[in-house]
Parts: sequence; C-alpha cells; structure tokens
Amino acid sequence: MRRERLALAVLLTATGALYLWRLGDSGWANAYYSAAAQAGATSWKAWFFGSSDASNAITVDKTPASLWVMGLSARLFGVNAWSILVPQALMGVGSVWLLHATVRRWFSPAAALISGAVLALTPVAVLMFRFNNPDALLVLLLVAGAYCVTRAVENASPFWLALAGVAVGFGFLTKMLQAFLVLPAFALVYLIAAPASVPKKLLHLTGALGAMVVAGGWWILAVELTPDRPYIGGSQTNSVLELTLGYNGFGRLTGDEVGSVGGGRGWGSAGWSRLLSAEMGSQIAWLLPAAVVLLVAGLWLTRGRARTALVLWGGWLVVTAGVFSFMNGIIHSYYTVALAPAIAAVVGIAATELWERRGEPVAAAVLSGSVALSALQCYVLINEFSTPVALLVLVAGLIAAVGLVLSLRWAIPVALIAALLGPTTYSFATVTTPHTGALPVAGPSSGRMGGMSGLLDATTPDAEVVTLLRADASSYRWAAATIGSNNAAGLQLASGLPVMALGGFNGTDPAPTLEQFQEMVRSGQIHYYAAAGRMMQGETGSDAAHRIGEWVAENFTATTVAGTTLYELDAS
Repeated sequence: MRRERLALAVLLTATGALYLWRLGDSGWANAYYSAAAQAGATSWKAWFFGSSDASNAITVDKTPASLWVMGLSARLFGVNAWSILVPQALMGVGSVWLLHATVRRWFSPAAALISGAVLALTPVAVLMFRFNNPDALLVLLLVAGAYCVTRAVENASPFWLALAGVAVGFGFLTKMLQAFLVLPAFALVYLIAAPASVPKKLLHLTGALGAMVVAGGWWILAVELTPDRPYIGGSQTNSVLELTLGYNGFGRLTGDEVGSVGGGRGWGSAGWSRLLSAEMGSQIAWLLPAAVVLLVAGLWLTRGRARTALVLWGGWLVVTAGVFSFMNGIIHSYYTVALAPAIAAVVGIAATELWERRGEPVAAAVLSGSVALSALQCYVLINEFSTPVALLVLVAGLIAAVGLVLSLRWAIPVALIAALLGPTTYSFATVTTPHTGALPVAGPSSGRMGGMSGLLDATTPDAEVVTLLRADASSYRWAAATIGSNNAAGLQLASGLPVMALGGFNGTDPAPTLEQFQEMVRSGQIHYYAAAGRMMQGETGSDAAHRIGEWVAENFTATTVAGTTLYELDAS
C-alpha cells in the first residue's frame, strides 16, 4: 500500500510539474475568455452571466461555469496569466487523480497508474490543462461523473447516481450539450450492472436525470427570467435556449449554425478517418487505434467488473468519437481532449486484464498486436517531428510485441516506452511552446491563424492607444467599442476598461442594433470606436455590427494612433 501511494504521489507531482512548467509563457492564452474573467473579477453581474465586459454589453457564446472559476481566481489573486491558467492546470491534476481513483476501485494499481499516465501525457490534454478554454473543467466534471457512476453501480446507489447527474449538469454549464455525450454510457452501464431490479434502476435513472436538470437548468432559468442582463452572445434572439440548441447544439451536428463565419467548411472532412487526420491525429490518436482493439477484445474476453468498466469507458469513447467524426458543423482539434480519459481508462484496464490472461493465446496475441499497432501509430505521428524518437518507438514496439507473445515480463516496460515515448515527446514540445488564440494546437505550434486577427486572435494595442482609452474613462460606460470579441478583448485586457464587443465573437450577433448604438453614442456612453481591421462577415446572422462600423466611418473623424484607427464618438 505504501509503494502504491508513493507511485500515485509521483504521478500527480509529475503531472502538476508538467502542467505548471512555463505556464506563464502563453500570456492571456485565449484572450476571449481572459477578458471575460477580467470582467467577472470586476463585476459580480458580469461574473454570473459570463459577460465579455464589466459593463455587461454581451456574454461569451458559452455557459459560464469555467469563467466562474477563472473570475474568482482573478478576483482573489489579480488579473494576470497565472491566476487565469493555474486553475486549469489544477483541474488537470484533479482529472488524473479522479481517473486513477475510478480505475483503482475495481482494478490493480498498475491499471490505475497506466490510465492516469496515459491521460496526463496525451498531447491535447497537456495543451488544454494549460489553457483557459472551458474544456479543462468539462473533462474534470465528466471524469467525476464516471467515478460517481462506478460507485453507484457497486450497490445500486441512487445517491451516487444523482451525484453523477449533478456532475454532468455542471458539465452542461461548462460547455453545453457536449457534456451529454457520456450519458448513453452512464445509463447503459447502470442498467446492465447495478444489483437491483429493472424498475428500481429506471427509477434511480429518473432521479439522476432530475438532478442533472436541476444542476444545469437553474442558471438557464435565471437567465431567461432576468430582464436586465447582457445580451446572450452567439444567439440571434437574445436567448440562451437558442444558443444551447442552435449555434452550440444541433447546429454543430448539421452545420446549420446561424451567425457562423465558417460553417462546416475547413474543419476536416466528416468520417471515421477524421480523428486520424493530420489535424487531429497528433492531438489524440497516439493510442486510439490500440484502444479500439483492446476494447473489442476486452469486451469479448473478460467478464464481471472488467466488462462493466469497459462498457462505461468504451461507451464514452465510441459515442464521443462518433459524434466528433461525423458532425458537420464547427469542430476544432482541441475538442478531442474529451476522448482522452476514455482512451486512457480503456488502455489501462484492458491491457492489464489481458496480461493476466496471457496464458490464453488470443489474449497474448491481442496484447502483442495492440502494442505493435500503437508503436506504428506513434511512429507515423512523431516521425516528422523527431525521426530518432520515431525509430526508437517503432523498434521498442516490435521488440515488446514479440516479448508479450512469449509472456516475458521484461516486455512490459519496453511496451510502456513504445506506447508513451511518442506522446511524451510531443507533450514536452507543447509545454515549451507558447499557445495563444482561439484555435490552440498541441505540439510545436502556437495555434495562431495567419490573417485572422480579430476573429480568432486578439492583438495587443500600443501604449499610446491604451493611454487614450484611459483618458477620462470614468465618464463613459465603455471606453471603446469594436467589432468582434477578440478585437475587444485585446483592448480591454491592455487597458483594464470595459470594451463593447459589437456583434459578439463573430461580429454576427444583432447586439447592439444600429439604432441602439446610435442612442448609446447620443447619451455619451461610449468614448471611442476602434476600427476592427480585417474581419470576416458571415453569410448568415446579423450585419448590425458592420452597419455600425459604416455609420461611424461616415459620421465621425478617423485618427490613426500607432496603427490603430480610432473614432472619438463625442467629437463630431
């Protein structure tokens, strides 16, 4: 037991060191969410609703649970990169610990440690637990939900099942409908494995559903019933329900996302090969093929708790991978972090269970083949980045595969090297590279998208611009307004003052309308309008923000300050 605790301590300490090392290099990371955290640190109203600015013009286009954590941290420790990013790193350590605890309840220390290590070293996990997108909190909550389901299955506990519902409900408040992708696996494993009658299990599941609805629905109700609140970013009708079911919901599946500037184009071709593509493979696919093989073999060869656990984690993996593979709307490679816990658990559980059955020819062959397959996959993914590592992984994998067929114990550490060296190398490249902008990518890439500043990345204004914004700022509700949330975020983070994001993230929300903006200008609420530079205009959604820009250009005098075009709105 002492050795086991020491091994867990080493795993968590190493994970924390990996996630915290050079964390500040990424600065504001995703400035869109950092600006919202800054607003929440200043205004409790902005904190509750997830506003982009402290004067509460418009919210971010997500539910705000992750912003609650960052906003509280920024309120306690000041608005800076560390106060915003350290909570994400701690969520990563917590996710590894919870995954280890979940697997360890039913399986060996080796299975739990392998699962935790695979999650900790998955490149997209390393990226997102060092970044301030909502995905870090989502993963933590979903792993917590899986832990609760595991506890519930043991003795048909409605209490633990309800807690799982609460975890998923708060996952909804983190990233909306994506949290629900684990529900089929959670419900199925309880139905088939909990020691109770079917009617009683259905009653327990109904209670858990109610707990989930309450945990996720109270905020929705509060938003819908509050008249004096910021506009709901990402919606066309100022409705969080529309945002949930439309732009961030079924629109992601169908590609019919009103207000999007990209639609389903440019995000990778739909199909099972998407997760193995160049865009996503280096993020998540290192052990994905081996996990699929181990899952199928484990379901066939194992019984009892092993099969139950594989239904839980395998169901999570299959449903989430299927949705990510075939959705026609906006999808980014970092979404795949939601697959990392399932892949890690399947690999840890199935590999150790098959090793225990190594005397069976089929089990030995599957274990050997999965190691060879993972070595080949890692070779493909790491070869362009580091050929020596790629060759070492391939050779180690083939040697380990032979040793496993012969049931030789020395093959175990060689197999671990073959499986983990590739993603570990890529993960270290991730932590030594600053990652900023809206589309971060694990590995030796910052994630910046050339030519897309303002929409996908925030710029840092010159000190002279910041001085102008701060001059007489107390006389105005907003120091400036500009099209797009990232343009606004750059100005807001640099100045520390509220900046109105016209049209929300994409500049396609009808907030405010031209008439509303004109009234704000007449009443002296906005000091400057900052020209947005290059901004894409969507084929759908509102053009109100761009009409505002045209009206300002026609009626006010432009002044260029350090490359930024400003219009003083009370100077006409």
